Amino acid sequence: MLHAFKYDGRRSLAPALASLLRDQAADLLAGADLLVPVPLHAARRRHRGFNQARDLAAHLGLPILSALRRTRATSPQASLTAGARRRNVRGAFALAPAPPWTPATWRLSRRARLARMADALADRVIVLVDDVVTTGATLDACARVLRAAGAADVRAVTVARAVIGRRR
Repeated sequence: MLHAFKYDGRRSLAPALASLLRDQAADLLAGADLLVPVPLHAARRRHRGFNQARDLAAHLGLPILSALRRTRATSPQASLTAGARRRNVRGAFALAPAPPWTPATWRLSRRARLARMADALADRVIVLVDDVVTTGATLDACARVLRAAGAADVRAVTVARAVIGRRR
């Protein structure tokens, strides 16, 4: 089901997957202020047509903030070892500048928009949302950025956990 959602573009599966996630992660979602979906690189998003983490977050019932951006394209994590996964995502995420919500904010500098995003995260309980966790390298890299921006607590929820077999 998750494979069809992510790779076959079956976005209609998002509500059912999010319902499972809501039930299983109720304790992690309780008391949270914001959901932050793990971002895709722009090229991968264009290819896939959507961000599966954002689609899941949209059905979890909390405010969503696209607080992160990918700074560079990374190799797909699925084919990498644990160490290679950590190296692959090191420095691949950064704080996203706050969008220009009003005509007045269109004139803000990038630095001012980054400060506005940091203010939106400061002292908040953030829940990262992704589809699958294997080693946690991606979630850890994202959490580091959010904590550096001032988040009080960063939690993570995923629909599935993949297990990497030991290599001999």
